[in-house]
Amino acid sequence: MKFPRLLLAALLLCAPHVYADPVPAPAVPDASQQQQKAEQLLASLKPQHGTIKLPKDIATLQLSDDFYYLSPADADRLLSQGWGNPPGIKTLGMIMPQAVSPLGRDGWGVVVTYNDDGHVSDADAAKIDYTELLQKMQKEDVAENEVRKKQGYAGLHLLGWAEPPSYDAQTHKMIWAKELKADDAEVNTLNYSIRVLGRQGVLELNAVAAMRDLPTIKEQLPKVLAFTNFTGGNRYTDFNASTDKVAAYGLAALVAGGIAAKAGLFAKLGLLLLAAKKFIIIGLVAVAGFFRKLFGGKPKTPPSG
Repeated sequence: MKFPRLLLAALLLCAPHVYADPVPAPAVPDASQQQQKAEQLLASLKPQHGTIKLPKDIATLQLSDDFYYLSPADADRLLSQGWGNPPGIKTLGMIMPQAVSPLGRDGWGVVVTYNDDGHVSDADAAKIDYTELLQKMQKEDVAENEVRKKQGYAGLHLLGWAEPPSYDAQTHKMIWAKELKADDAEVNTLNYSIRVLGRQGVLELNAVAAMRDLPTIKEQLPKVLAFTNFTGGNRYTDFNASTDKVAAYGLAALVAGGIAAKAGLFAKLGLLLLAAKKFIIIGLVAVAGFFRKLFGGKPKTPPSG
């Protein structure tokens, strides 16, 4: 598979300046080699269906037939080997759509993580002016992009809401989407976010795709929102004010990512998730057929673990 252009640029920016004869570029694998690697990766994944208990039994996914789950180990391999990100990304796994190959042009997935900063109060839910919040976030772009560039990443600019934030006070779930533009990207990035508030932290679900995928993501993500819930004892309503830690921020900061200090995965790698897919050329028709053959006939039985 081709090395993602954005990731390659990041590595070059981080490399020391060495004045020597240029090193010959590595040979690019031909189409058959790329397709073979793609098939090997897809064959190595172990999709899980039905009711999924996330690591440490923090939450469950009641998956419909439209989705399957990848374990943290499989998610790491897909993110690194398939989408070209650095290995070792710590997640609770990924939720994948059944209808498309993760390596296809329209492939996408939802990365699941957990933030244990504490119980996030929703007392400010009805008071937040999201237009004003957006303007504040855009003003902060300048300083944040200076830091990003020093770390070897392309500048990333928030263009606006692809979907304005909305909070359901009954389920304690929040959803919003940002339209982002990287300095060296040809297409805009869609960062679609789901947050499920819990007793001692927040379950974070992030889908990263191209803006052209917005209609599909808007149709599919509410399904993900519905089947993702904390387990008994970890729910928002299980909060014990006398014993449980309270987060130092509320819903506005959760949306703003002003806790970008905690959003390392998507503050730094969100663009790579898109950029990597964009530059992987693998003979998509053949792989899509292989993918359907691989996953289409799997029985919908709950996982053993």
